[in-house]
Amino acid sequence: MQHLIDGFRKFQREAFAQRSDLFKHLATTQNPGTLFVSCSDSRVVPELLTQQEPGDLFVIRNAGNIVPSYGPEPGGVSATVEYAVAVLGVSDIVICGHSDCGAMTAISTCTCLDHLPAVANWLRHAESAKVINAARQHVSDAARLDALVRENVVAQLANLKTHPSVALALEQGRLNLHGWVYDIETGGIDALDGRSARFVSLLEHPTTRAHAA
Repeated sequence: MQHLIDGFRKFQREAFAQRSDLFKHLATTQNPGTLFVSCSDSRVVPELLTQQEPGDLFVIRNAGNIVPSYGPEPGGVSATVEYAVAVLGVSDIVICGHSDCGAMTAISTCTCLDHLPAVANWLRHAESAKVINAARQHVSDAARLDALVRENVVAQLANLKTHPSVALALEQGRLNLHGWVYDIETGGIDALDGRSARFVSLLEHPTTRAHAA
């Protein structure tokens, strides 16, 4: 715990001092342009990955970068999506999966989660990805996991579109959707091309969108 406190003290002395004007502005307002949905994995840091400053990203983090379909009893993810789109007016939503994802590994290897009922229930929101991926042939366990991570991003984008605020924004042409997969070892990102339904290098294809306004 002490290293966290030491980090906070360094933040106060250095990072906060260097951005004092920014934080003064952010004290009473925020205007993020993007809702970024990523995994809770400690190795995935949206602001670091995209080199954004405080106030630039509205972030959802959970096991498996999951967005449940809209339902009669919306939870915290649904509320955050709705607020981001309907109130903050974000123009882009990114769903970002990543390599070596523990949640997807559990699904891919059919790990028994009886001792983790909350986790098991949560991962049911990735069921369509699980079923589709299981029906395909894979050359190795690693390839199976890699494919599932991508299929889950596709599935969560589909879930996202069931949210009324998202559906309306898409209909009105004021929202872009992005599906990314971040590779921890290389630092690379593959992005879903909505036209070809394939993942391509974001570095080589920076304008790639899963769904463009």
